[in-house]
Amino acid sequence: MTASLPTTVVLLVGPEAAGLAPRLEVSGYRTVLEETGEDLPAAAVLSPGSEERIPELRRRMGARPLLLGITSDSVESRSRCLEWGADDFWLPSLGTSDLLTRLRLHLGFARRQAPTPVSTLLKVADLRVDPVACQSWRGQRQLSLTAREYQLLLLLLRHKGTVVSREQILEEIWADQGGGASNVIEVYVRYLRQKLEQDGEPRLIHTVRGRGYCLGDGRPPVGPLP
Repeated sequence: MTASLPTTVVLLVGPEAAGLAPRLEVSGYRTVLEETGEDLPAAAVLSPGSEERIPELRRRMGARPLLLGITSDSVESRSRCLEWGADDFWLPSLGTSDLLTRLRLHLGFARRQAPTPVSTLLKVADLRVDPVACQSWRGQRQLSLTAREYQLLLLLLRHKGTVVSREQILEEIWADQGGGASNVIEVYVRYLRQKLEQDGEPRLIHTVRGRGYCLGDGRPPVGPLP
């Protein structure tokens, strides 16, 4: 008998999100309203007004994609959505097509970045990252990172002590968006530094002018590329 392919599990939070279950299931997803402990959801779709659940979901789901519903497609609403820690937004007024497109993009990005399952934590100084659980800590403090913040941190950590160029970062982290905006790296490095240094911890992500970024607990390399 042919084994069935694994089904992607999506957690639905709130009444508007729960109402999407039939459409998502027709599209090949398995939906749950609460985590069962058997299958960790690959993503969560939250109803408008569910932003207070984001910190809790980040602790449990790590950097897996969280999509928050918003009632207005204004710049202010989209900005608040990202400030609350969601990876993206969806508009209930647009139905499910837009949501499914966004969900596929985020899950596709997560799958491309997924590591080979290993139990070894990646570490530098007091920073620890679990690539399997998609979770990270600075000392005893668990970090609340969006999926793209987490992937940027993971890329820098895998090249710790060496300079990662802007070109490599854009190619590996923003390839699904055509390379991203010109200042997107600076914006996300700033977000990461704020979260890594929230309690006054020493800086780990260093800017190497003219070259890129380096993660490490010592002095970064200096000077232009050879």
